[in-house]
Amino acid sequence: MISQGTPILQAQQLTRRFGGLTAVAGVDLSLSLHEIHAVIGTNGAGKSTLINMLSGELAPSSGRLHLKGEDVTGWSQPRLARHGVGRSYQRNNIFLPLTVRENCRLAAQSRAQRAWRLWESAQGCRTSATLADEALERAGLAPLADRLASDLAHGQKRQLEVAMCLATQPVALLLDEPLAGMGAEESARMLALLRGLREGHAILLVEHDMDAVFSVADRITVMVNGAVIATGSPEAIRTNHEVQVAYLGEEESEAA
Repeated sequence: MISQGTPILQAQQLTRRFGGLTAVAGVDLSLSLHEIHAVIGTNGAGKSTLINMLSGELAPSSGRLHLKGEDVTGWSQPRLARHGVGRSYQRNNIFLPLTVRENCRLAAQSRAQRAWRLWESAQGCRTSATLADEALERAGLAPLADRLASDLAHGQKRQLEVAMCLATQPVALLLDEPLAGMGAEESARMLALLRGLREGHAILLVEHDMDAVFSVADRITVMVNGAVIATGSPEAIRTNHEVQVAYLGEEESEAA
């Protein structure tokens, strides 16, 4: 059993190079159970490349990645997903012609595969159906289960992406800008969902909405030009001089 404070997903000196460009440079980062760890930075800071390496979509050029203590460096995304890593994307990645429940059921099937039951209808799989319904309940979408995904509002589509992650039974949730494009009311619902998901999960949040980040995160890591310049509590990050310079150009303003 994994206890609170124990790293679920841990990156050690994770680096990614594209030819002569180093997009991520020697990043150390850990996700712990019952914690929301936000990664922030300006455009081009390396956040998306980092989350792509943590999810297995992109292999690191160097460094190590551990999941629940096991070295998983270089594992593919499907393999990491089967071992408890779920992620969402900046853009909606759902099946619009299908119902909300069917979207979640398909996600659940990726974890509860039964290739040997060739004569059974996938829709008759009780395991994936149960996982889908539980995920929808957790994400607050149970009343909309039979609605077409294409008919959902933008914020509900983002909730559905989270529900699809939950249907795969992840222990680590990697959420890439889940608040993108949301209004105030939709953002509030998503933040309430994230707070509730602390129970039983380690959450990495990549987000540009700083008010949201500082209201929900337990720890914040700040990246600039592919490297980490600070990690700490929201208050420590808010008062960190190097972070203030990187975001506000404070020293340059004083010099002027």
